[in-house]
Amino acid sequence: MSSRYASTAAALALATAFLSTAVWLSSAEAAKESKQARSDGKISVDRGRYLAKVAGCNDCHTANYAFSGGTTPENEWLKGDHIGWKGPWGTTYPPNLRIALGGMTEDQWVKVAKTTQFRPPMPWFALRDMDEADLRSFHRYVRSLGDPGQQAPAFVPPGMEPKGPYFTFPELPPPPAKAAAR
Repeated sequence: MSSRYASTAAALALATAFLSTAVWLSSAEAAKESKQARSDGKISVDRGRYLAKVAGCNDCHTANYAFSGGTTPENEWLKGDHIGWKGPWGTTYPPNLRIALGGMTEDQWVKVAKTTQFRPPMPWFALRDMDEADLRSFHRYVRSLGDPGQQAPAFVPPGMEPKGPYFTFPELPPPPAKAAAR
């Protein structure tokens, strides 16, 4: 074997070993993250806090959370917001979850989370897909937060002008027409 082929073979072997190691490490890291993302059935306040952060609950249900880059103090989390979301459904406001969940047992919360279709922009389908342990952990976390604060503004029906600030959702374009069968 010539030295040129030997060095090419050695380089390919080294690249293959490097790539295999990188894939293995990446798979191990993905498995670790996947394990962290699963609740493994354990219910805890810490898990609920984690979910409030990573599931985006604070983005809407905590005033100024998204605008502050997530630096809003925890004692202000999940108290709702006065900024509305206006669309064809009317204008919704992110409710104060401390008050809402404070009035529910864990079992009631799990049932509501699994069966209710909330108005936009609430991603009710993501809430519905959470496992029961995560929903219970979230409930316990919210109940642990202390002072509930004030109610968020009430829903404003379509055609009525909301008082105060709001974001307007653009009208959705009509679905594309189906092509005629040939």
